[in-house]
Amino acid sequence: MTITEPLPVVAEPAALRWTPRLWGVLAVLCAVLFLDGLDVSMVGVALPSIGSELGLSTTSLQWIVNGYVLGYGGLLLLGGRTADLLGRRRVFLIALAVFTVASLVGGLVDDGGLLIATRFIKGLAAAFTAPTAMSILTTTFPEGPARNRALSIFTVFGASGYSSGLILGGLLTSLGWRWNFLVPVPLALAALVAGMALIPRDKPAANGGHDLLGAATLISGMLLAVYTVVSAPTRGWLDPLTVGMFVLAVALLAGFVFTENRVRHPLVRLGILRVGSIVRANASMIALMGSYVSFQFMMTLYLQDVLGWAPLRMAFALLPAGLIVAFGSPFVGRLIDRYGTAPLIATAMVSLSLGYIWFLATAGNQPHYLVTVLPTMILLGGGFGFGFSSIMAQATDGIADSEQGLASGLVQSSGQVGTALVLAVVTALVSSGAGAATGFGEFHPGLNLVTGVAVAGLLLNVIPLVSRVVRTRAA
Repeated sequence: MTITEPLPVVAEPAALRWTPRLWGVLAVLCAVLFLDGLDVSMVGVALPSIGSELGLSTTSLQWIVNGYVLGYGGLLLLGGRTADLLGRRRVFLIALAVFTVASLVGGLVDDGGLLIATRFIKGLAAAFTAPTAMSILTTTFPEGPARNRALSIFTVFGASGYSSGLILGGLLTSLGWRWNFLVPVPLALAALVAGMALIPRDKPAANGGHDLLGAATLISGMLLAVYTVVSAPTRGWLDPLTVGMFVLAVALLAGFVFTENRVRHPLVRLGILRVGSIVRANASMIALMGSYVSFQFMMTLYLQDVLGWAPLRMAFALLPAGLIVAFGSPFVGRLIDRYGTAPLIATAMVSLSLGYIWFLATAGNQPHYLVTVLPTMILLGGGFGFGFSSIMAQATDGIADSEQGLASGLVQSSGQVGTALVLAVVTALVSSGAGAATGFGEFHPGLNLVTGVAVAGLLLNVIPLVSRVVRTRAA
């Protein structure tokens, strides 16, 4: 039976006021985020095995990651807008069904190109489930302690999915990398059935429209930009075709901005970017996700391909970061209530930057796990744990319910776009240095870039915070 009456709005954070049905809806939303975290980490562990069996190079392997994040990031804004216009329940369930089928097909194909295609389709589906889940959450839980608590729980499931995926991915890769794609299918089906039963019907917006031209120029511009970056080391950075593709990618992205200023119903209402806190939240998500996923990509290849570690051993090596996020995130909501988002985001960026700087300072040509890798993962876990929930809360604070889908889609899109672009450049740097260095040396240029991205995110948040403190004291 489908429940059609509206959900009760929770006004207080007290657990006794959260009804079982409200918890059930939150559980469905958390399950989808859990699947996303599970997918990212499981596939990351399996990359060397996939490359070995299907004969894929490092450049090709990054497309297994970037195919997903580009589909995800390219249509997140359209996904959030579609949820606002057509109804969150309908969009959520259809996209989750597509996600499930794409995951099943990905575990059955035996061609690298087809595998990348299924990853892209899966990313497109996630582009609708993620912002829709977020907008269901933010319109169900009012701004303040209730929403902060719900966001913290939401984040825990993402971190738990990531942590579980590392271990499960290590075990399943030992049996065969295809199981990494097939095992999540039953969980996705269960979430789909539960969502049909628990998520209430909602009314579509009375008016509005889709910005298909904006979506097309955005995703095509990003795809072309990433392809140009990863293919430039082979073709040459000054090759006429490389330069031409760069120019075309910039033109497409400029066309996106032009379109948003002209169409009646833009994909992104650019006026939302006049709010400084929202701009900082989106830029911070780029720094957080772009640096973290790129670092994980390099460590996966280094530990398995260079050091010859088994997938399960590698998974345990990276696990501390996920555990810290999983166990620490429940407390972030309380910290946001007490201190606000700005100090927590700044703290997260400090921890993140220190992690990469420590790795650079101590790694040498063959990083020692206890001296270099473990402290780095602890610092990165702290940075992600403090940062993700705080950034999400800052990005949606003060936004009307009618634009919650846009705001949540925008910040998540920023994270995926940042991941795609940073990972593309990191892959190009690693590929360029592969023949000129041994051990960890070939990864040093990529690590330098990742560190620079994190430090830029740190400065972006610390400078306004310090300026505010100085002005307050002067007043």
